[in-house]
Amino acid sequence: MVLAVGRHVLGEEAAGQGVRWAGGLAGGVGGSRQELCGALSGGVLVIGGICGRDQAEADLQRCRDGTARFRDLFLGEFGTTRCETLLDQVVHADGGLGSCSLLTEQAARLLMDVLAELDAGAPTQA
Repeated sequence: MVLAVGRHVLGEEAAGQGVRWAGGLAGGVGGSRQELCGALSGGVLVIGGICGRDQAEADLQRCRDGTARFRDLFLGEFGTTRCETLLDQVVHADGGLGSCSLLTEQAARLLMDVLAELDAGAPTQA
């Protein structure tokens, strides 16, 4: 997610740094498959890269709203945010997507929708 969307919206250098920072998120945190989906986590990092804070006292509301909106859309699309459940029920189920790459592609489209809302200054619907 950081490579696909991050490169597009943050630029090559920032995306490259983000990929390094996000490495441990793949496979549901350290490959455990027990935690948050890496595609969702990566999207949250991209949102933070765009509207996160660079000082502790800075306002995070826009970032929180965008992140909550992305999570809600992801949950609505896939029914869960947990890696193992996604693998069992969405990716590898009969008639499922077949690969995490396809799930990530769909999640990237959701993320782009949220980023468009943030860019337009539209209030997100968290």
